[in-house]
Amino acid sequence: MQFNEINPSPRLLMCPGPVAAEPRVLRAMATPIIGQFDPEFTAMMNETMEMERRLFQTKNKQTYLVDTTSRGGLETILTGTICPGDKVLVPAYGRFGYLQAEILERCGADITIIEREWGTVFDPQEIEDALKKDSYKAVALVHGETSTSLMQPLEEIGAICERYGALLIVDAVATLGGAEVKVDEWKLSACIAGTQKCISAPSGSALVTYNDAVSEIANKRKRVEKGIRTEADVEGELTRIPSNYLDMAQLEDYWSPRRLNHHTEATSMQYAVHEALRCIMQETLEARFARHKLNDKALTAGLQAMGLTIFGDIDNKMPVVTAINIPEGVNGKDIRGMLLNDFGIEIATSFGPLDGKILRIGNMGYSSQKCNILILLSALEAVMLKNGAKVTTGEAVSAALDVYHAAEK
Repeated sequence: MQFNEINPSPRLLMCPGPVAAEPRVLRAMATPIIGQFDPEFTAMMNETMEMERRLFQTKNKQTYLVDTTSRGGLETILTGTICPGDKVLVPAYGRFGYLQAEILERCGADITIIEREWGTVFDPQEIEDALKKDSYKAVALVHGETSTSLMQPLEEIGAICERYGALLIVDAVATLGGAEVKVDEWKLSACIAGTQKCISAPSGSALVTYNDAVSEIANKRKRVEKGIRTEADVEGELTRIPSNYLDMAQLEDYWSPRRLNHHTEATSMQYAVHEALRCIMQETLEARFARHKLNDKALTAGLQAMGLTIFGDIDNKMPVVTAINIPEGVNGKDIRGMLLNDFGIEIATSFGPLDGKILRIGNMGYSSQKCNILILLSALEAVMLKNGAKVTTGEAVSAALDVYHAAEK
């Protein structure tokens, strides 16, 4: 049997993840493998942690990578922090709020879900009202809900949680690296992100950070495995963390000067994340966030000039994902299929109640470029026309260019 060489077709990834990896990241992944306890490698791990702190805008000691996807990062924090029977409030305004609830159910948590219509976000007062009704160990909340393209403002919610003695655990998978995430200023107890979106590396690592209160819980659940345990490793007083691989307490030791031999580090992914973070530091956070905002403004202007409507509360729209309502009489699958097959451009639909009703366009990381926005608008106009949509012709790219030219003055 003959097997095919891996030779993917060229694609313009304008979906909400994965997005194009920085070319420098791909080059870094091709460099030679060295041992995980080689001083060169551990020095690289230390640099990765420091760059993560700057990106998360935190001084948290416990800021490191988990060798898993972003969902695994969520599981690491949630299963390490939440014990069976703990009460957790989950404000859900899209698919990924319900994902947090799903993971928490498997932790044996006592969950209360409050819901918002998809396409809207919570007023902080709604969360405070829920916290007044019961005592919760934590609130689990999504920052950027890619299923709806909405971004939950967090500036007030951390302080509210602090007043009521609840931890605030935040999923920033889709926003970190493309929008402000101020862990310390916003009083986030723990925050999780992935690499395949605004970080612009392949999927396969999760970035996590958490404060001393969360670390204390994890260490009270600590059980170092017998084969590597020392006399100093005392069993914690709380229920053991159910996962060995995603055990926060052992991962802390793995990333600490102790270098606990917990697992074999994913060497090439460590190279990738280090280089992706270095690229972000080189660009600067200020310039990076401004780039995403400008490209988002141009994209939105172009879509509206075409006569398409933006889905949801536009005042709380993510700067890195835009959802549009599919015009009446048009099949969203046909739009996506023609964009992919004729133009090599990938965008996405959504899930659940929004499946087939909206299209989602990503504007993330390395994919967030002026030329990509203009190419997408040109292609989308042609495809909409071919599929019978009543759109305004010849205006979309011009409107986007007006945004760019105004920014240059």
